[in-house]
Amino acid sequence: MTDRVAIAPIQRHGAGALSQDQDLVAVEAPLAVTLTTAGGREVALGLLMRTPGDDADLIRGFLYAEGIIRAAADVVDIDLGDSARVTLAPTVDLEASIAARAPLTTSACGLCGRIEMTRADRRGDVPPDLVLSRDMIARLPAALRIGQTVFAETGGLHAAALCDADGHVRIVREDVGRHNAVDKVIGAALAANLIPATTSLLAVSGRIAYEIVQKAAVAGLAAVVAVGAPSDLAVAAARSAGLTLIGFARDGRFNAYAGFERIR
Repeated sequence: MTDRVAIAPIQRHGAGALSQDQDLVAVEAPLAVTLTTAGGREVALGLLMRTPGDDADLIRGFLYAEGIIRAAADVVDIDLGDSARVTLAPTVDLEASIAARAPLTTSACGLCGRIEMTRADRRGDVPPDLVLSRDMIARLPAALRIGQTVFAETGGLHAAALCDADGHVRIVREDVGRHNAVDKVIGAALAANLIPATTSLLAVSGRIAYEIVQKAAVAGLAAVVAVGAPSDLAVAAARSAGLTLIGFARDGRFNAYAGFERIR
């Protein structure tokens, strides 16, 4: 087994007799994150409940989406072990970030750092001539599924992918949490100098709640394409940020909820 997959003893119940068996399950584990500055100031960010793997991407993406960092260079070092110690550049105003953070319960992650629900603030402008073809959008869920290697073993992980406007998958990440998978993609894209990703799309395997749209807007993405349904707040946030929002993308069909003008 890997650090992402574990074996669980199970009972199988069905029309026949009870049987004892084993099953593969996705791993969920806490990662304690501490932020440090050049001046030696330490701040405990808290616990990230995640599927192990791509932890540096997760941390970068989370810090970027929450507005604590603005560029890849704002993170000097990430020391990973049983916990994570993140050294921030002297230019990061950690005190201001701390002052702006307060607990906010949301439907996806339980506890986030935003002080209040706000409109989705976009970084980077989507080119006005960007066109997203219907055929490309319809193909995205299948392209995402190819990258869901741990899901294929366990059936228990969400996935997110960064795709170009032609539907080619550039980055794919999996995690037990939808928001974590998105943070991992954003963190990997940030490290690869692909942010703001104004000509790219975010494909996700589940439904779309507000914070998924918020993260996509902060990363400058042009569109979010999901297999599941959006919430009303996700639709409103996508419209305010100028994002194309697609839901129920499956079996060659999809519903467009925002940004219709880009779809041809």
